Amino acid sequence: MSQILTQLRAELRGSADAVNEAGAHHYFKEGIKLYGIKNGVVRGMANKYWKDAKSLSKLEIFALCEDLLRTDYMEEAFIVAEWVPKLTKQFELSDIKLFKRWIDSYLNNWAKCDSFCNHSVGNFVAKYPESIAEIVSWTESPNRWMKRAAAVSLIIPAKYGQFLPEIIRIADRLLLDKDDMVQKGYGWMLKEASNQHLDEVYQYVLKHRKDMPRTALRYAIEKMPAGMKAEAMKKV
Repeated sequence: MSQILTQLRAELRGSADAVNEAGAHHYFKEGIKLYGIKNGVVRGMANKYWKDAKSLSKLEIFALCEDLLRTDYMEEAFIVAEWVPKLTKQFELSDIKLFKRWIDSYLNNWAKCDSFCNHSVGNFVAKYPESIAEIVSWTESPNRWMKRAAAVSLIIPAKYGQFLPEIIRIADRLLLDKDDMVQKGYGWMLKEASNQHLDEVYQYVLKHRKDMPRTALRYAIEKMPAGMKAEAMKKV
């Protein structure tokens, strides 16, 4: 197992780009740690080393993933986000406890949070709909990224019209949150839900537009027709 990470990290270090690294810092308010490798190159590495990793057990792969997350390098977290969804068929209901711990302990910016939650946790919830109450409960966390995770984990299901009651519940719980990363997260969730539930999301926005932060509101109405957007943006 360790040989896979040794070779992977050697390739990551060899592909490091100081110019890309410097440019990436402009997108994050938080301090970030990265090699400066473009996402497409990282995905290629993830696929390359998956050929060896996939022969391991799920628990061994999860151990590799935690080792990658522990370094705090952005690209290593992105590799985890590429590998974990490949294990969807092997997911067990208890795996959500591990995913929650990873989010709480290691996913410390929006890119890490979104890349992991969109597909890894999104796939998990699609496979185990009964886990949705656990996802909703993350809105109570003091960790801004755990709260954002509650919303962005439902981005993919929301596109297909799933979990609307829980999406509304998450939006309710995060509605007045003052953190812009949380606001953008639940606004994005509502935007994707509007694909299949336009009227419901529109009525929700109208009902709460007086209190909803403008950041969240703008995200939520982004895909709506111009007339709906104009009405939603009116101050009341």
